[in-house]
Amino acid sequence: MPPRRREKRTDRSKIDATPPWDVKQRDKPGPTTGPYDVLDTPDDGIARIDLGGLRIPASPGLDLRLDVDDGQRVMSVTLVNASGQLQLGLYAAPRNEGIWDDVRAEIRASLIEQGGGGKEREDDYFGTELIGTLKVDGKPTPVRFIGVDGPRWFLRGMFVGEVATVASKAAPFERVLRQIVVVRGSDPLPVREAVPLALPKEALPRNPDSGFDEDDADGHG
Repeated sequence: MPPRRREKRTDRSKIDATPPWDVKQRDKPGPTTGPYDVLDTPDDGIARIDLGGLRIPASPGLDLRLDVDDGQRVMSVTLVNASGQLQLGLYAAPRNEGIWDDVRAEIRASLIEQGGGGKEREDDYFGTELIGTLKVDGKPTPVRFIGVDGPRWFLRGMFVGEVATVASKAAPFERVLRQIVVVRGSDPLPVREAVPLALPKEALPRNPDSGFDEDDADGHG
């Protein structure tokens, strides 16, 4: 399972501590088993789309949509098919503790405030998740949140639509999520600040073996 670290938060932990602030010798986090930290990248032969901070497996049947700003920086990453979508977010986190517990509580409060409600459940692989509903285009829509605490990073996945509640529909999205490689980088970032992402150096052509559509990377989603 992905690493889950539960330690008391401190004021210093609110900053993604890097030298010269972090001078103590700390325990090295355990290896990640998917999603993977770049140091644990498996030799699995899977072709991954390089977005800088995220390397996402190309998957038949799933379109990868990238929203970009005027500077060609990737602002959001979404995997889509006819059954729903998976929105991904990558953020800086403290070196030695996870933030999913806090983030999950905040998301739940937001869902309740919007009248959607939310409850936790345990998944055999991803651990504690949050499920609920959101209004999408004015209609109540099921959502499911997964959080993964990695070494100095936090990866959040939001499933929207049937993929949030139907296991068979969720399976291809979960498979991609487990195979993602995170490249956090060494730059100091405030906790919860988005880790920078970028367009692929060479957009993959549309073909039966790739879920990436270069037309989706034009900023229009």
